[in-house]
Amino acid sequence: MTAPTAPRPRVALVTGADSGIGRATAVRLAEGGTDVGITWHTDIEGAEETAEEVRAHGRRAVVAQMDLTRLPAAAGVVDELCDRLGRVDVLVNNAGTGTMTPFLDLELDDVRRVLDVDLVGPFLCGQKAARHMIRQGDGGRIVNVTSVHEHQPRVGAAPYCAAKGGLGLLTQVMALELAEFGITVNAVAPGEIATPMTGQKDADVHTVDRPGVPLGRPGDAREVAAVIAFLAGPDASYVTGASWSVDGGMLRMGPQAGSHLESDAWRRP
Repeated sequence: MTAPTAPRPRVALVTGADSGIGRATAVRLAEGGTDVGITWHTDIEGAEETAEEVRAHGRRAVVAQMDLTRLPAAAGVVDELCDRLGRVDVLVNNAGTGTMTPFLDLELDDVRRVLDVDLVGPFLCGQKAARHMIRQGDGGRIVNVTSVHEHQPRVGAAPYCAAKGGLGLLTQVMALELAEFGITVNAVAPGEIATPMTGQKDADVHTVDRPGVPLGRPGDAREVAAVIAFLAGPDASYVTGASWSVDGGMLRMGPQAGSHLESDAWRRP
């Protein structure tokens, strides 16, 4: 009798995994038995720390630099990581950037930088990963990390909102076109998350007061990673084209505002 072969390890690529949501996602996927390709832009030390956490869970980790302001060449890192890890089952488009500049003061170069990193980059990386998944023949998962500003505007963040809104609709088109290949595509839309990008590295979210968020605090990167891991896993096999808000209820506030409120007065009619 032939001995059964061991199940093939799944492989995920997580862009911008040197800190924050990307790191938490890489580690969460590794906990579930997934090998991980990690990209970084400027923080190689952070990327190596993420890789060590992945390896501590007994999974393979490889690291590569990706500068999404250098397109289309930067998307070739997806091919590189696929070659090094042997395949790709999951792509998490997490790398992102933004600006807080009034609309009338924006320079074209800044607009193009944000659109390239937050929209065109995920588009090209998604193409690369999907082509590998189609050749492999057994489906796959793509998760695009957007923002609550996929759905609602923010003063001073015109390029960011435009890019994240575009990525949200791109997610829906990808879901429709890639479904026939067994590839699901979903978005995860975080609210305020305690990460280096929001100036809250290593913050204990349960001690930070956010009166304008219904749950009363910012989110932890691991809370976002848990939703991404669900969408990347077998339990989400019939979920595609959706945007999952991970925002403590902030989007439900509507015209009552959001995370910048300084009191709980909105809770009383």
